[in-house]
Amino acid sequence: MKRHSLNIIAMTAIAATALLLNGCGITTMTPEQKAEEDIRIEQGVKKALDSRQYKISVDTMIPRRGTTRHFTDPYGITVDGDKFISYLPYFGVAYDVAYGGGKVLNFEAKTDEYNRYTNRKGEEVIEIVSNNGEDVLHYEITIFSNGKASIDVRAKKRESISFWGELDPDRQPEFKN
Repeated sequence: MKRHSLNIIAMTAIAATALLLNGCGITTMTPEQKAEEDIRIEQGVKKALDSRQYKISVDTMIPRRGTTRHFTDPYGITVDGDKFISYLPYFGVAYDVAYGGGKVLNFEAKTDEYNRYTNRKGEEVIEIVSNNGEDVLHYEITIFSNGKASIDVRAKKRESISFWGELDPDRQPEFKN
């Protein structure tokens, strides 16, 4: 009798789990909906780049030495016309820096140079040169049609570093300054 009741309990638990998982089903897009969403995102990214008002949130850092690091803090860069805000973490070798480390990649300044072009793969590439008062920094940003972005930062007084992130035209996070 005990074995029979255990089987009933086990079968009931399995059935309840199956119903629960079925009720929590993930909604999937049809291929047409996916194509429409891709076009919408691509147009939103292009519009943001054309207006020179966008934010790229960053979630992955790739230093030249050491391991790739992922984070959830609201790091990123903001372009607002000629204004440029960089709020990025830094790990790497510094060749000549101010006492205490200086501003590193956390600053707000005017863009000294801003160039945008489409590379041969069809990706948007933006080159920004900015002086944070301690160093001249060169940002090369590659933005893919789906909004994903890679950022390569070169400086005169520090080792270069790269980041991965996203320009989401629908949701622009606030960055700390």
